[in-house]
Amino acid sequence: MPYFETADGTRLAYEDYGTGKPIVFVASWALGADMWEYQVPFFVEQGYRCVLLDRRGHGRSDRPSGGYDIDTRADDLATLVEHLDLREITLVGHSAGGGEVARYLVRHGEERVSRVAFVSAVLPFLKRTDDNPQGAPEMLCEAVIARFRKNRPKWFAQRAQGFYATHLGNDASPALVDLTLRRCLDTAPWATIEVWRSTFHADHREGLRAITVPTLVVHGTADQSAIVEMTGRRTAQLVPGCVYKEYPTGGHGLFATHSEQLNNDILDLVKG
Repeated sequence: MPYFETADGTRLAYEDYGTGKPIVFVASWALGADMWEYQVPFFVEQGYRCVLLDRRGHGRSDRPSGGYDIDTRADDLATLVEHLDLREITLVGHSAGGGEVARYLVRHGEERVSRVAFVSAVLPFLKRTDDNPQGAPEMLCEAVIARFRKNRPKWFAQRAQGFYATHLGNDASPALVDLTLRRCLDTAPWATIEVWRSTFHADHREGLRAITVPTLVVHGTADQSAIVEMTGRRTAQLVPGCVYKEYPTGGHGLFATHSEQLNNDILDLVKG
């Protein structure tokens, strides 16, 4: 397992497979590199290099007390890109990982990036403000955090089926649901709270408007974790010239339940 060190001395784990033009996969909140097991073999076989990151507090990476704000997490991603000297990258971000990709572009530019895919991304801005009346109230963010502190396993367990929208007939076995739950609970509890809070407060609207590289936005209509009206559709309206695809039976876990469709859509993006 290779590691690299960030500016504050945190050691982060990553995985690196294949050769060819690189695709950097940025995982969901509370999940790590392992979530991309349905993407990596496909893209390696297509002749691409797949690089996967365990963000701080997740997977096999260090669990520091700080650095969970969106800017530091975007800088962590940039450090990985520079560590491997990656160029002509396709960045693929899922859920909160989409926010990290968006903030990376703001802070580090598009010089090394050729394409972007936002998958079930928690964008553009969740918090309700005077200029963002579609957002959710602050008390919702803090109420969820209070539930984490009281019974984090129960919170995740109650949402495990909805994550994959199994009520719509999606192929997510009990074993897959259990595995996803265990992976979420393996994330540092402190990181779970801090990344949640940071994601809720991050405003990506200006940055999304400034994207100039080809961009794919994919979202599930039945996503219970990132409601499509608040996230995917609004993101698609902000990113100039993006391709927007909505999966009618898709929940939040498209990477598993709709892996074939998602892989082909990302492949179309990568091929340009």
